[in-house]
Amino acid sequence: MMNEFDHELTQRLDGIRQQGLLRELRRVDSPQSPRIEIGNRTLLNFSSNDYLGLANEPTLKEAAIRAVERYGAGAGGSRLICGSLAPHQELDETLAAFKGTEAAISFSTGYAAAMGAIGALLGKDDFLILDKLVHACIVDAARLCGAKLRVFGHNDLNDLEAKLKWAAERVQGPKSGVQSRKARTLVVTESVFSMDGDHAPLREMVELKEQYGAWLMVDEAHATGLYGAHRRGLAEELGVSHRIEVQMGTLGKALGASGGYICGSRALINYLINRARTFIFSTAPVPAAAAAATAGVRFVESSAGEERRNKLWRNVPTLPSTISAQLSTSRSAIIPILIGEEDKAVEAATALREQGIFIPAIRYPTVARGQARLRLTLSATHTDADLSQLITALKALDFRL
Repeated sequence: MMNEFDHELTQRLDGIRQQGLLRELRRVDSPQSPRIEIGNRTLLNFSSNDYLGLANEPTLKEAAIRAVERYGAGAGGSRLICGSLAPHQELDETLAAFKGTEAAISFSTGYAAAMGAIGALLGKDDFLILDKLVHACIVDAARLCGAKLRVFGHNDLNDLEAKLKWAAERVQGPKSGVQSRKARTLVVTESVFSMDGDHAPLREMVELKEQYGAWLMVDEAHATGLYGAHRRGLAEELGVSHRIEVQMGTLGKALGASGGYICGSRALINYLINRARTFIFSTAPVPAAAAAATAGVRFVESSAGEERRNKLWRNVPTLPSTISAQLSTSRSAIIPILIGEEDKAVEAATALREQGIFIPAIRYPTVARGQARLRLTLSATHTDADLSQLITALKALDFRL
């Protein structure tokens, strides 16, 4: 007999299923690469964020193995107790040098980085202004930090300025008391948006935040390793890195490992060490992950990293040039195939799997209702033959990219 607890959850799951939103885990029996094994089948993978193909790169694996051999499987405690092992310190120093900032701090995930940074910087007397399409981790941080929240239309500079003006009119000076401080306004955006692959107008956003005395936090999760002369991200490519107070990113995409980070001034990093709850109260990441991430950064910085990045950009134009597409004018490895209805997106993903192509359907709440899609991503390690097979499969389903 099903108890009351399980009965209610089963009913909730039935409701999710009826909306075409039920999700299930898929066991992958292979490393991340252009081909992955799922359910005893080998599929061409066009869904990974491993843009440079580093997740299975020998140098990263070797670094992780060496870290396990020397430092063991686990960190044993939080960074502020006994868990700040040499690989963690080395990663922080490597990230700061890579990003050209005074300091950096790594977190167990990008989600933890966003939650920790925003929660530490803002409180109930502050103001937080978000792009409508920022990642869920930033949205959740906004809800939890207690700041007064406003959302501006996606990449809409006029709407952003209106929200900045609204906040500036309400910012109060310091209250009396030793611990008091002036209310602050923080603007948060992604540089390359994860679902559409379009770019934030960072130059203009920097001008606006400086005009209204706000701070800016930019999530470079889908840009780090791919843009700029040193592959630091879109902020570097646009020449505004030094004018962004909080630079956030992840280690599990182009860098091939796992975790998240915040880069910026030494004062910022010291403050987060003392106030970011997701850092203070989390066991440090396993040393293997930190060592692999350091190796990933160093690979990206090398001539081999530049060659890998260039190979990715050679792959990207293949699809738009072959199939008519409603694509962003921004250069990106993310190509959304908009479908609309959730059930139809699932059907399309299933049809592609039958042809040996793995691109799962992206549905609410990851994207807005009625905006279901296939989120196609390209890697530097996809071959011309892989791309030809994808194009053939898409044409067979009569997609109009």
